Amino acid sequence: MTAGATDLRRAAVLGKPIAHSLSPVLHRAAYAELGLTDWSYDRFEVDEAGLPGFFEGLGPEWAGLSLTMPLKRAVMPLLDEVSETAASVDAVNTVVFTEDGRKVGDNTDIPGMVAALREHGIEEVESAAILGAGATASSALAALSRICAGEVVVYVRSAARAAEMREWGERLDVEVRTADWADAAEALRAPLVIATTPAGTADALATAVPERPATLFDVLYDPWPTELAARWSMFGGAVVGGLDLLVHQAVLQVERMTGRTPAPLEAMRHAGERALAAR
Repeated sequence: MTAGATDLRRAAVLGKPIAHSLSPVLHRAAYAELGLTDWSYDRFEVDEAGLPGFFEGLGPEWAGLSLTMPLKRAVMPLLDEVSETAASVDAVNTVVFTEDGRKVGDNTDIPGMVAALREHGIEEVESAAILGAGATASSALAALSRICAGEVVVYVRSAARAAEMREWGERLDVEVRTADWADAAEALRAPLVIATTPAGTADALATAVPERPATLFDVLYDPWPTELAARWSMFGGAVVGGLDLLVHQAVLQVERMTGRTPAPLEAMRHAGERALAAR
């Protein structure tokens, strides 16, 4: 359990690079809405080598940490406990410091994806496609394990990545088939397409969007919309964006760190939208 609203408490996001992170905007908006005037949320540029030292320097006022790349796996040996969700993908994006000094790791990306899809009316799909095979793709597979009844086709650039995604499928009990990136346009006919690739990678696919697309979940949020998302919307398809994911996973982080629920989803979303518009 965390301390009460009147106690001085700290939280922050760590990663490298970190200057672009919207997490401070979202968490501070939540604190303001919840009346947590003695809570602060900062950002620190920390890499794998510096992470143990950063942990050693934390005092009892610390309530939690958000972690982005490249720290999601590196943090795990430093923790006292890791949730089943985080262990399922070997990735921790949330650390909560308990009153008795324990460091507990969790992953809010996975339930955040499910919540973002649910908000757009996607409760269950018969099949899905994933563009890309990086760390976010494994979280996407974990999310799909909760809502996808059938096959997930993952479009990748290398045989090594294909093997990795099939292994993740076995581990997460998801029926995974891999396909070459050269055939990625075929993914766009799936009932749900999750694009997990870096900015610009999927732009060329925009011209292949079918006349009646279903649902696209593009995990990018800056720049937004991506060319693929813009084309998808133009053809009348449903689009879930990276800001949706970022806000929903941050809501869960705020709830775990502060012990206050529900976190103010709309206030956090509006703060994120304003910050992006100002960039």
